[in-house]
Amino acid sequence: MKKWTAWLLALTMVLMAACSTEQPGSNSETETKNGDYEIGLSISTLNNPFFVALKEGAEEQAKEMDATLTVADAQNDAAKQVNDVEDMIQKGMDLILINPTDSEAVGAAVQAANDAGIPVITVDRNAETGDVVAHVASDNVAGGQLAGDYMVELVGEGQKVVELEGIPGASATRDRGQGFNEAIDGKLEVVAKQSANFDRAEGLTVMENILQDNKDIVAVFAHNDEMALGAVQALDAAGMSDVKVIGFDATDDAVNAVEEGTMAATVAQKPTEIGKLGVEAAINHLSGETVEDNIPVELELIK
Repeated sequence: MKKWTAWLLALTMVLMAACSTEQPGSNSETETKNGDYEIGLSISTLNNPFFVALKEGAEEQAKEMDATLTVADAQNDAAKQVNDVEDMIQKGMDLILINPTDSEAVGAAVQAANDAGIPVITVDRNAETGDVVAHVASDNVAGGQLAGDYMVELVGEGQKVVELEGIPGASATRDRGQGFNEAIDGKLEVVAKQSANFDRAEGLTVMENILQDNKDIVAVFAHNDEMALGAVQALDAAGMSDVKVIGFDATDDAVNAVEEGTMAATVAQKPTEIGKLGVEAAINHLSGETVEDNIPVELELIK
């Protein structure tokens, strides 16, 4: 009997020692946070004023709401963006905001976060696959329609125009082009349509090439302001500064160009607000609040 009692006492001591080695807070089911969330932001490129403004809006909101924001620049490289998101997953981010370079290719990154149990919110451009908590963006189709309607008003029906497209595969490219072409259908003739990858230098080069065979155009719609400003340079060099150019994003350079009369208009979609609303939605979701699937940001035509 004494041996049995001694054995039971020894077993109890071993169990108590084992329990004492468990680290405080190691039980994930009971661990809580008091708003100090770690949020990742994978952004398509910081070589574009629009996305710099989006980042700054996100940083401002994160600071205001006591969250830590980690930003990664994908440099318009879809493969790098997937790697950036996987790195954020390894670092254990509470939620990841993604501004896709390519709406289809980014699906692999979204799925990786899904598999790791990390929620995702997309901003400005959507993801075609994977599960996201919410999408924060302007209505790019409506923005394209605004641009198309105003172009018809400016130049009249039956005229020849050019469309400079964004990055192939980006939802903004598809949606802005859709809205624009629906608005001008049967009213204007698009004689040239080519991607310049949302880049000013490419917008200049592509526009120069288009002008070699299309001297009779009267207007250009570019899917963003960077390409529009490149087109303005090409038109000016060709002595065609009377051609009407409409952009999209309302960056500072574009708004100045509109005020100076070198651009006809730009569609404003408020990138700073997109960044702020993205972080706000992230923290609300992490705090257990319900967020809308689609969070719209108001558009405005600046002319």
